[in-house]
Amino acid sequence: MYGATTEAAQTADERQEARADRRQPSPEQPDRSLTWRTLGLDAMASMLVVSLRRLGRTGFTAQCQWPRFHPLNERAIAVAHHPLIMVESTRQIAVALERGHLSAEGLAPLEPVAVSLGLQPRVWPTERGSATDVAVRVSVSDHATQAGELAFYRITAEYRHAGTPFGSCTMRMVRPAHLGAPCALAVPPPALLHPPAAALGAAADTDVMLARAPQGRLAIVPRDPRHPVLTAGRTARLPAPAVLEAARQAALLTSGMTAAAVAGLRVELRAPVPPRGALVEVTPESEGFRVLVTVSDQVVALGTVALLRP
Repeated sequence: MYGATTEAAQTADERQEARADRRQPSPEQPDRSLTWRTLGLDAMASMLVVSLRRLGRTGFTAQCQWPRFHPLNERAIAVAHHPLIMVESTRQIAVALERGHLSAEGLAPLEPVAVSLGLQPRVWPTERGSATDVAVRVSVSDHATQAGELAFYRITAEYRHAGTPFGSCTMRMVRPAHLGAPCALAVPPPALLHPPAAALGAAADTDVMLARAPQGRLAIVPRDPRHPVLTAGRTARLPAPAVLEAARQAALLTSGMTAAAVAGLRVELRAPVPPRGALVEVTPESEGFRVLVTVSDQVVALGTVALLRP
């Protein structure tokens, strides 16, 4: 009798678990709709995220492949991936989450207004073959809606390679309209001189985001206004990743240190940043530099760059 009762209870539990499985996506099954088109990319070669699975109500896991010949990477036998590949991967994961899990299908993707990176240069992955396989643990918090539509959330992605954690990225995502009205249009000063790419930790001249203005000031003047990663062809304002890269380059140029010294990056947009002419000021701090981006004396972005001291 006891055995029959236990078996019946187990059968009932199994039926209940099966119903629960039908209500929620299986953590073992990746999103079927994840393609370069659903991520809003221009080509398959730009796709960094290859799978996304739900782990719980607010948790997910993703797999990325970082190609050795990514536009931001150097062309060398052993390539240390550019830190902004982690930013672009997190942004693509965010798009996949919005369209597959956060009830934002058919809406324009939200955009990052604050980005924070934590890097571990000593274990940062280096690629000698074709691509680096990266595992990502993702969490979503501070989720909010307005008029029934997704309006705001925070995404945190923790990255591992071969079982070793090497970096994390946090983004605060909002609707573009929440960035506020554009500030006064910045006009690039005359007699601009672009520093060499190597002095900025960039792989090529087309990745240079800065130019020297009179009195030695630095201005954001991208060498390639339609860079496929940094500006993504935008002409009205710079996205947060482009401002983040400008801050990184300014810190490296000022300090004379190499790209491998960067241990952390953070930037927050206070207003839309014009595509050309915003001034960048870096001030030394104990662990790196504080960065201010201004237009007509108005602060449009601020951040920090943490550096490993020799």
